[in-house]
Amino acid sequence: MKEKTDSKEGGSRPPSAAGRKVGGPPAAVGIEIERKAGLPCVKRLPSYLQLLRVLQAEGQEYVSGTVLASVHNLEPVIVRKDLAITGITGTPRVGFQVTELIAAIERFLGWDNQTKAILVGTGNLGAALLGYRGFDNFGLIIVAAFDVDPKKIGTWVHGCKVQSMNYLASFVRRGEIKLGVLTVPTDVAQPAADRMVQAGIRGIWNFTPVKLQVPENVVAQKEDLAEGLAVLSHRLHQLLRSRALPVSR
Repeated sequence: MKEKTDSKEGGSRPPSAAGRKVGGPPAAVGIEIERKAGLPCVKRLPSYLQLLRVLQAEGQEYVSGTVLASVHNLEPVIVRKDLAITGITGTPRVGFQVTELIAAIERFLGWDNQTKAILVGTGNLGAALLGYRGFDNFGLIIVAAFDVDPKKIGTWVHGCKVQSMNYLASFVRRGEIKLGVLTVPTDVAQPAADRMVQAGIRGIWNFTPVKLQVPENVVAQKEDLAEGLAVLSHRLHQLLRSRALPVSR
């Protein structure tokens, strides 16, 4: 058993009718394209979606691949390949229809329907995530929080009542919840994950530094804050060093 970060999100959903209207590939081709979606591509889609929502709010009906490419400083051809996995190909000299492209990306990522999730571990990070309202834009709603600390059980955190872990299994099964957020201390991460899996959770968003051992029918995505900080710190160090170098004449 091992922690898996699935780089082939999207399953076998066929392209949308919206995608076909603007030249999307036939269903069989679209399914094959989705299966080949790489992790870097999937990671770029939310950034495209964020820009598209801004353009939609401004009343723009179409957007070019060049504008979308500016989000990641990419070549427009890369953007077109990224968006092709959603079933959208756009129209020459016109671009992509903003509303249809938003719908296609949301559908591909599974953000077109509200996904219920539970959170385990209501420390500082867990509480911060409970208070983050931006999850609504990603089709995610945290409906319950669980902890083992008697001092936290029964309290309310950002409008969510903290429940005992003893009620985790019954809550998950009753609500048919498949996604869980893990924000517990390192030493109890694996046992907590095991309880989540036993309760019926099939996807774990892991905010601990632990590499979880999960069954083959469970996916786990680790958000490593240390890795992110290391990259930021290194880039800042390099920037400051380059600014300190004397200018050659």
